[in-house]
Amino acid sequence: MDEIQRRLLMEIADLHEIPEGAYNIRSNGEKAGRRTTEHIDIVTKTDKPGIDVIIKPYTKNESVHIPVIMTETGLNDTVYNDFYIGEGADVLIIAGCGIHNCGNQKSEHDGIHTFYVGKNARVRYVEKHYGEGDGTGERVLNPTTIVHVDEGGYLEMETVQIKGVSSTVRRTEGDLKKDASLVVKEKIMTHGDQVAKTYFSVDLNGEHSSASVVSRSVAKDRSVQEFVSRLNGNNACSGHTECDAIIMDDARVTAKPELTANHVDAALIHEAAIGKIAGEQLIKLMTLGLTEEEAEAQIINGFLK
Repeated sequence: MDEIQRRLLMEIADLHEIPEGAYNIRSNGEKAGRRTTEHIDIVTKTDKPGIDVIIKPYTKNESVHIPVIMTETGLNDTVYNDFYIGEGADVLIIAGCGIHNCGNQKSEHDGIHTFYVGKNARVRYVEKHYGEGDGTGERVLNPTTIVHVDEGGYLEMETVQIKGVSSTVRRTEGDLKKDASLVVKEKIMTHGDQVAKTYFSVDLNGEHSSASVVSRSVAKDRSVQEFVSRLNGNNACSGHTECDAIIMDDARVTAKPELTANHVDAALIHEAAIGKIAGEQLIKLMTLGLTEEEAEAQIINGFLK
Protein backbone atom coordinates (compact mmCIF):
# COMPACT_ATOMS: atom_id res chain seq x y z
CA MET A 1 0.00 0.00 0.00
CA ASP A 2 1.11 3.57 -0.58
CA GLU A 3 1.35 6.31 2.02
CA ILE A 4 -2.19 7.63 1.43
CA GLN A 5 -3.73 4.19 1.91
CA ARG A 6 -1.73 3.60 5.07
CA ARG A 7 -2.85 6.95 6.48
CA LEU A 8 -6.50 6.15 5.75
CA LEU A 9 -6.18 2.85 7.60
CA MET A 10 -4.70 4.66 10.58
CA GLU A 11 -7.55 7.22 10.57
CA ILE A 12 -10.44 4.76 10.39
CA ALA A 13 -9.08 1.73 12.24
CA ASP A 14 -5.99 2.90 14.18
CA LEU A 15 -3.93 0.47 12.11
CA HIS A 16 -0.22 1.23 11.83
CA GLU A 17 0.55 -2.27 10.59
CA ILE A 18 -1.22 -5.49 9.67
CA PRO A 19 -3.54 -6.31 12.60
CA GLU A 20 -3.39 -9.40 14.69
CA GLY A 21 -6.26 -11.85 14.33
CA ALA A 22 -8.76 -12.00 11.50
CA TYR A 23 -9.01 -9.18 8.98
CA ASN A 24 -10.28 -8.26 5.53
CA ILE A 25 -9.04 -5.06 3.88
CA ARG A 26 -10.94 -3.71 0.86
CA SER A 27 -9.26 -1.11 -1.35
CA ASN A 28 -10.91 0.61 -4.33
CA GLY A 29 -13.55 -2.09 -4.64
CA GLU A 30 -11.18 -5.07 -4.44
CA LYS A 31 -9.82 -7.35 -1.73
CA ALA A 32 -6.40 -6.08 -0.63
CA GLY A 33 -5.68 -8.58 2.11
CA ARG A 34 -7.28 -11.21 4.34
CA ARG A 35 -6.51 -13.49 7.23
CA THR A 36 -8.76 -15.99 9.00
CA THR A 37 -8.23 -17.76 12.31
CA GLU A 38 -9.22 -21.03 13.90
CA HIS A 39 -12.39 -19.47 15.31
CA ILE A 40 -13.18 -16.74 12.75
CA ASP A 41 -13.72 -17.37 9.05
CA ILE A 42 -14.18 -14.76 6.30
CA VAL A 43 -15.78 -15.94 3.06
CA THR A 44 -16.29 -13.97 -0.17
CA LYS A 45 -19.90 -13.85 -1.31
CA THR A 46 -20.63 -15.44 -4.67
CA ASP A 47 -23.92 -13.69 -5.50
CA LYS A 48 -22.98 -10.05 -4.76
CA PRO A 49 -20.02 -7.99 -3.55
CA GLY A 50 -19.19 -8.50 0.10
CA ILE A 51 -18.17 -11.05 2.69
CA ASP A 52 -19.58 -13.38 5.33
CA VAL A 53 -17.83 -13.18 8.69
CA ILE A 54 -18.48 -16.38 10.64
CA ILE A 55 -17.55 -16.42 14.33
CA LYS A 56 -17.75 -19.80 16.02
CA PRO A 57 -19.73 -20.28 19.26
CA TYR A 58 -17.91 -19.35 22.49
CA THR A 59 -15.08 -17.53 20.71
CA LYS A 60 -13.53 -15.17 23.28
CA ASN A 61 -11.06 -12.27 23.23
CA GLU A 62 -10.67 -12.16 19.44
CA SER A 63 -11.13 -9.31 16.98
CA VAL A 64 -12.01 -8.78 13.32
CA HIS A 65 -10.85 -5.78 11.27
CA ILE A 66 -12.79 -5.06 8.05
CA PRO A 67 -11.75 -1.56 6.89
CA VAL A 68 -12.55 -0.10 3.46
CA ILE A 69 -10.38 2.53 1.79
CA MET A 70 -10.91 4.42 -1.48
CA THR A 71 -8.40 6.59 -3.33
CA GLU A 72 -9.89 6.64 -6.84
CA THR A 73 -12.17 9.49 -7.84
CA GLY A 74 -15.45 8.56 -9.52
CA LEU A 75 -15.65 5.15 -7.84
CA ASN A 76 -19.02 3.89 -6.54
CA ASP A 77 -18.52 0.88 -4.27
CA THR A 78 -21.33 -1.12 -2.64
CA VAL A 79 -20.76 -4.11 -0.36
CA TYR A 80 -22.99 -6.49 1.57
CA ASN A 81 -21.30 -7.85 4.68
CA ASP A 82 -23.04 -10.39 6.94
CA PHE A 83 -21.82 -11.26 10.42
CA TYR A 84 -22.77 -14.52 12.08
CA ILE A 85 -21.82 -14.45 15.75
CA GLY A 86 -22.17 -17.83 17.44
CA GLU A 87 -23.76 -18.51 20.80
CA GLY A 88 -21.77 -17.30 23.79
CA ALA A 89 -19.08 -15.55 21.73
CA ASP A 90 -17.50 -12.28 22.93
CA VAL A 91 -15.69 -10.39 20.14
CA LEU A 92 -14.62 -6.97 18.83
CA ILE A 93 -15.38 -5.97 15.23
CA ILE A 94 -13.65 -2.87 13.81
CA ALA A 95 -14.95 -1.51 10.51
CA GLY A 96 -14.95 1.92 8.91
CA CYS A 97 -14.35 3.60 5.56
CA GLY A 98 -11.88 6.25 4.49
CA ILE A 99 -12.12 8.15 1.19
CA HIS A 100 -9.29 10.20 -0.33
CA ASN A 101 -10.68 12.12 -3.31
CA CYS A 102 -8.44 14.54 -5.20
CA GLY A 103 -10.53 14.52 -8.39
CA ASN A 104 -13.69 16.23 -9.59
CA GLN A 105 -16.01 13.21 -9.56
CA LYS A 106 -18.03 11.79 -6.68
CA SER A 107 -16.55 8.87 -4.75
CA GLU A 108 -19.14 6.84 -2.82
CA HIS A 109 -19.16 3.81 -0.55
CA ASP A 110 -22.39 2.15 0.55
CA GLY A 111 -21.92 -0.58 3.14
CA ILE A 112 -24.87 -2.81 4.07
CA HIS A 113 -23.98 -4.74 7.23
CA THR A 114 -26.28 -7.37 8.75
CA PHE A 115 -25.58 -8.82 12.19
CA TYR A 116 -26.93 -12.10 13.50
CA VAL A 117 -25.97 -12.07 17.17
CA GLY A 118 -26.40 -15.50 18.72
CA LYS A 119 -27.84 -16.45 22.08
CA ASN A 120 -25.91 -14.85 24.98
CA ALA A 121 -23.25 -13.54 22.58
CA ARG A 122 -21.59 -10.15 23.09
CA VAL A 123 -20.29 -7.93 20.30
CA ARG A 124 -18.60 -4.53 20.34
CA TYR A 125 -18.71 -2.95 16.88
CA VAL A 126 -16.66 0.17 16.07
CA GLU A 127 -17.15 2.06 12.81
CA LYS A 128 -15.40 5.29 11.81
CA HIS A 129 -15.96 7.29 8.63
CA TYR A 130 -13.43 9.77 7.33
CA GLY A 131 -12.89 11.84 4.19
CA GLU A 132 -10.01 13.89 2.81
CA GLY A 133 -8.51 15.20 -0.43
CA ASP A 134 -8.33 18.59 -2.13
CA GLY A 135 -10.46 17.71 -5.15
CA THR A 136 -13.92 19.10 -5.85
CA GLY A 137 -15.52 15.65 -6.05
CA GLU A 138 -17.87 14.64 -3.26
CA ARG A 139 -17.01 12.05 -0.61
CA VAL A 140 -20.22 10.14 0.12
CA LEU A 141 -20.73 7.40 2.73
CA ASN A 142 -24.09 5.68 3.24
CA PRO A 143 -23.95 2.92 5.87
CA THR A 144 -26.90 0.62 6.55
CA THR A 145 -26.81 -1.62 9.61
CA ILE A 146 -29.39 -4.34 10.25
CA VAL A 147 -29.28 -6.05 13.63
CA HIS A 148 -30.93 -9.27 14.82
CA VAL A 149 -30.10 -10.01 18.46
CA ASP A 150 -31.07 -13.40 19.88
CA GLU A 151 -32.06 -14.16 23.47
CA GLY A 152 -29.62 -12.69 25.98
CA GLY A 153 -27.41 -11.24 23.24
CA TYR A 154 -25.68 -7.85 23.46
CA LEU A 155 -24.47 -5.55 20.69
CA GLU A 156 -22.70 -2.25 21.32
CA MET A 157 -22.13 0.04 18.33
CA GLU A 158 -19.76 3.03 18.34
CA THR A 159 -20.03 5.09 15.16
CA VAL A 160 -17.92 8.18 14.49
CA GLN A 161 -17.86 10.70 11.64
CA ILE A 162 -16.05 13.93 12.41
CA LYS A 163 -14.23 15.01 9.27
CA GLY A 164 -14.37 15.26 5.50
CA VAL A 165 -17.60 13.48 4.51
CA SER A 166 -19.67 15.52 2.04
CA SER A 167 -22.94 13.71 2.70
CA THR A 168 -24.14 10.65 4.54
CA VAL A 169 -27.39 8.81 5.14
CA ARG A 170 -27.00 6.44 8.07
CA ARG A 171 -29.67 3.80 8.66
CA THR A 172 -29.84 1.37 11.57
CA GLU A 173 -32.63 -1.18 12.00
CA GLY A 174 -32.85 -3.73 14.77
CA ASP A 175 -35.03 -6.36 16.40
CA LEU A 176 -34.36 -7.78 19.84
CA LYS A 177 -35.50 -11.02 21.48
CA LYS A 178 -35.90 -11.82 25.19
CA ASP A 179 -33.23 -10.21 27.46
CA ALA A 180 -31.38 -8.87 24.39
CA SER A 181 -29.70 -5.44 24.43
CA LEU A 182 -28.62 -2.90 21.82
CA VAL A 183 -26.44 0.11 22.73
CA VAL A 184 -25.64 2.72 20.07
CA LYS A 185 -23.23 5.65 20.59
CA GLU A 186 -23.02 8.01 17.62
CA LYS A 187 -20.73 11.03 17.16
CA ILE A 188 -20.98 13.34 14.13
CA MET A 189 -19.45 16.66 13.15
CA THR A 190 -20.32 18.51 9.94
CA HIS A 191 -19.03 21.72 8.39
CA GLY A 192 -19.21 23.65 5.12
CA ASP A 193 -22.24 22.48 3.12
CA GLN A 194 -22.14 18.92 4.41
CA VAL A 195 -25.32 16.93 5.07
CA ALA A 196 -25.72 14.13 7.63
CA LYS A 197 -28.96 12.22 8.14
CA THR A 198 -29.39 9.47 10.72
CA TYR A 199 -32.35 7.10 10.96
CA PHE A 200 -32.82 4.57 13.77
CA SER A 201 -35.65 2.06 14.04
CA VAL A 202 -35.63 -0.64 16.74
CA ASP A 203 -38.30 -3.27 17.55
CA LEU A 204 -38.15 -4.39 21.16
CA ASN A 205 -39.93 -7.70 20.70
CA GLY A 206 -38.62 -9.79 23.59
CA GLU A 207 -39.49 -9.62 27.25
CA HIS A 208 -36.95 -7.49 29.18
CA SER A 209 -35.18 -6.43 25.99
CA SER A 210 -33.55 -2.98 26.03
CA ALA A 211 -32.18 -0.37 23.65
CA SER A 212 -30.16 2.79 24.22
CA VAL A 213 -29.45 5.11 21.29
CA VAL A 214 -27.37 8.22 22.02
CA SER A 215 -26.30 10.70 19.34
CA ARG A 216 -23.97 13.65 19.91
CA SER A 217 -23.30 16.02 17.06
CA VAL A 218 -21.79 19.38 16.14
CA ALA A 219 -23.06 21.30 13.10
CA LYS A 220 -20.92 24.18 11.77
CA ASP A 221 -21.07 26.67 8.88
CA ARG A 222 -24.04 25.91 6.57
CA SER A 223 -24.21 22.18 7.23
CA VAL A 224 -27.45 20.30 7.80
CA GLN A 225 -28.15 17.44 10.20
CA GLU A 226 -31.24 15.33 10.79
CA PHE A 227 -31.74 12.75 13.53
CA VAL A 228 -34.80 10.46 13.45
CA SER A 229 -35.30 7.72 16.03
CA ARG A 230 -38.10 5.17 16.33
CA LEU A 231 -38.52 2.75 19.21
CA ASN A 232 -41.32 0.19 19.16
CA GLY A 233 -41.96 -1.44 22.54
CA ASN A 234 -43.75 -4.67 21.76
CA ASN A 235 -43.25 -6.35 25.13
CA ALA A 236 -42.19 -5.56 28.69
CA CYS A 237 -39.02 -3.68 27.74
CA SER A 238 -37.04 -0.46 28.16
CA GLY A 239 -35.87 1.97 25.51
CA HIS A 240 -34.03 5.28 25.56
CA THR A 241 -33.01 7.63 22.76
CA GLU A 242 -31.07 10.85 23.17
CA CYS A 243 -29.97 13.53 20.71
CA ASP A 244 -27.64 16.29 21.91
CA ALA A 245 -26.41 18.78 19.31
CA ILE A 246 -24.30 21.93 19.27
CA ILE A 247 -25.31 24.28 16.48
CA MET A 248 -23.00 27.00 15.15
CA ASP A 249 -22.92 29.66 12.42
CA ASP A 250 -25.75 29.11 9.87
CA ALA A 251 -26.17 25.37 10.38
CA ARG A 252 -29.52 23.56 10.75
CA VAL A 253 -30.31 20.61 13.03
CA THR A 254 -33.54 18.60 13.29
CA ALA A 255 -34.40 15.91 15.87
CA LYS A 256 -37.52 13.76 15.43
CA PRO A 257 -38.36 11.17 18.09
CA GLU A 258 -41.06 8.54 17.65
CA LEU A 259 -41.97 6.23 20.53
CA THR A 260 -44.63 3.53 20.20
CA ALA A 261 -45.66 1.41 23.19
CA ASN A 262 -47.60 -1.70 22.21
CA HIS A 263 -47.39 -3.23 25.68
CA VAL A 264 -48.44 -1.87 29.07
CA ASP A 265 -44.96 -2.56 30.50
CA ALA A 266 -43.00 -0.90 27.71
CA ALA A 267 -40.98 1.98 29.20
CA LEU A 268 -39.71 4.34 26.50
CA ILE A 269 -37.92 7.68 26.90
CA HIS A 270 -36.60 10.28 24.46
CA GLU A 271 -34.41 13.28 25.21
CA ALA A 272 -33.30 16.00 22.78
CA ALA A 273 -31.28 19.17 23.23
CA ILE A 274 -30.06 21.53 20.51
CA GLY A 275 -28.24 24.74 21.32
CA LYS A 276 -25.18 26.91 20.86
CA ILE A 277 -22.06 26.91 22.99
CA ALA A 278 -22.75 28.80 26.21
CA GLY A 279 -21.01 32.15 26.46
CA GLU A 280 -19.87 31.52 30.04
CA GLN A 281 -18.06 28.38 28.92
CA LEU A 282 -16.09 30.36 26.35
CA ILE A 283 -15.30 33.16 28.80
CA LYS A 284 -14.08 30.72 31.44
CA LEU A 285 -11.63 29.08 29.04
CA MET A 286 -10.52 32.40 27.55
CA THR A 287 -9.61 33.67 31.02
CA LEU A 288 -7.17 30.75 31.16
CA GLY A 289 -5.36 32.14 28.11
CA LEU A 290 -7.13 30.41 25.22
CA THR A 291 -8.31 32.29 22.15
CA GLU A 292 -12.00 32.10 21.27
CA GLU A 293 -11.26 29.57 18.51
CA GLU A 294 -9.16 27.44 20.86
CA ALA A 295 -11.88 27.58 23.52
CA GLU A 296 -14.51 26.46 21.01
CA ALA A 297 -12.30 23.56 19.94
CA GLN A 298 -11.80 22.47 23.54
CA ILE A 299 -15.54 22.52 24.23
CA ILE A 300 -16.34 20.58 21.05
CA ASN A 301 -13.67 17.97 21.74
CA GLY A 302 -15.00 17.44 25.22
CA PHE A 303 -18.58 17.23 23.97
CA LEU A 304 -17.73 14.58 21.38
CA LYS A 305 -15.36 12.61 23.61
